[in-house]
Amino acid sequence: MLVAAFLRNGLGLLVPLAIACTIYLYLYPLFGGCAFPLPSRDAHEAFEATKRLHWPFNETESDPDHVPTQLAPFRLLALGDPQLEGDTSIPTVLLGTFPHVISIYKHLTFQTPHWSFRERIRWTVHDIVDVIFEDIPYYLDSWRKRLDLFGNDFYLAHIYRTLHWWSRPTHVSVLGDLLGSQWIEDDEFEERGQRFWQRAFRGGERVPDDVATWPAHEYDLTGMLDGSEAEEIWTKRIINVAGNHDIGYAGDLTPERLERFERVFGKVNYELRFGIPINDTDVLATIHHDQRNPESNRLEPEIRIVVLNDMNLDTPAKDTDLQDATYKFINTVIGTSAAVEYSGIFTLVLTHIPLYKPEGICVDAPFFDFHGPEDGGGVKEQYLLSADASKGFLEGFYGMNKDPNAAAGGRGRKGLILNGHDHEGCDTYHFINQTNGTDPSERFWEVARWRDAQARGLPNLTSSGVPGRREITVRSMMGDFSGNAGLLSMWFNQETWEWEYEFVNCRLGTQHFWWFVHFLDLGVVVAFVVYILVSILGFVGVDVDARFFQGVAWGGRKIAPWWYQKRDDAASQNGHARIKG
Repeated sequence: MLVAAFLRNGLGLLVPLAIACTIYLYLYPLFGGCAFPLPSRDAHEAFEATKRLHWPFNETESDPDHVPTQLAPFRLLALGDPQLEGDTSIPTVLLGTFPHVISIYKHLTFQTPHWSFRERIRWTVHDIVDVIFEDIPYYLDSWRKRLDLFGNDFYLAHIYRTLHWWSRPTHVSVLGDLLGSQWIEDDEFEERGQRFWQRAFRGGERVPDDVATWPAHEYDLTGMLDGSEAEEIWTKRIINVAGNHDIGYAGDLTPERLERFERVFGKVNYELRFGIPINDTDVLATIHHDQRNPESNRLEPEIRIVVLNDMNLDTPAKDTDLQDATYKFINTVIGTSAAVEYSGIFTLVLTHIPLYKPEGICVDAPFFDFHGPEDGGGVKEQYLLSADASKGFLEGFYGMNKDPNAAAGGRGRKGLILNGHDHEGCDTYHFINQTNGTDPSERFWEVARWRDAQARGLPNLTSSGVPGRREITVRSMMGDFSGNAGLLSMWFNQETWEWEYEFVNCRLGTQHFWWFVHFLDLGVVVAFVVYILVSILGFVGVDVDARFFQGVAWGGRKIAPWWYQKRDDAASQNGHARIKG
């Protein structure tokens, strides 16, 4: 049974490889050491704690109250720029299927006007050439693209599903560019929206409009970070941020584009507030209260998540009413923020376009392009916010000031900025040196890579005249950028009465590995089925080898296939008789 032996030996090589690759693919966070950071900031401890979450024997009869681990109360799975493409990226959808064949038919049936028969023949020949060099390649590429789009949805779904299962986030956010183009028609938008929710992020839910509320002074908490069943709903909800490929830049943003995005993916401007329970009566007594403890600067611990559409912060904008609405939202956030003298509140801003940085800090450098006067002259493209918009962002949301005589010394409120847009990702620290010169007008915002800022000790100088805030641009989760995801942990330090955080990345690898593993698994399954069939046929007495190696008829004689011919030659050299066709 040569065929059976060939399949058996092949499976002996492929099955272990397929099993190893599949295990790695579906447990890649385990092999990559991915885990939400712990307050200890020890990566190994965090990884071991996450592993214990998946160990089925955490509780024992001798220790029924054993708790496997104590993770940070707030854990955000941050995903950047999935950019789902669709029909507009398929050549045959845009150009038609074999359009030049149709053109040839029209030429030959005299449905096209030509001044002479020679001219008609000339255009027919042109179209024949185009069929070979355009229609056929476009047709094949269209099917490749359809397969690529289908697989890409499941590649993104694999990242979301696997990390969600492994790391156990309390919250999830997609930081803009959910789709691949703002120019698509409504039906294409709806189709991509369905793919987003039913395939790429299956099981996820948009944040309800009644939960995504407008900032207010008297505000009830959105939820408590206490691990209760009520908190579990946030593990399913996805906090979507609007990006330029979703609603357009300031010069493209219209009420129609905004309305369809909010209908499918959720509001573009809102805030969420989450607290943690404080059960110690002595600690509760130290919290500020207008009647009981008015002198305290401690507020009840709270994470304030601000979801911001910063697509139309810079001017000129196509629709000034929409821009005014964004400005009004920002002003309301600022107006409802606690005074900078108080501690206990952490402001996490989720947006899309990163803040301004000089060239060389990140991959994306400052860049602006504008529509022509005939199109309104609005912002057509931008890589970063303008310097003025970024300054207002930092000084407005966080209340930082270049003047050390300002409230709380200009140190501002605690917080962090997460965004996308720059697919390569970037981690930076924005700061201002209050000791630079004697005149505050001489001081300006500076930016450094986060690792460089740490090396210089800048984050530790906030209370010494150098206030600053960290900005993390999350690397894209697209395959070309290694299927990255960000893991942000936050916990409350009761001694300092401040929130602390840590951020790490987790990468799957390029989409090519995902495709390789699934094609390998499919090949192994097919080979195994064929092997079973061959074995059954041999068992019932069918000579599979004779039928398979009987060769082909050519010129009245049978010739063995070339691949079998080589085997015969090798066999004859070893003294074995060759099998004739």
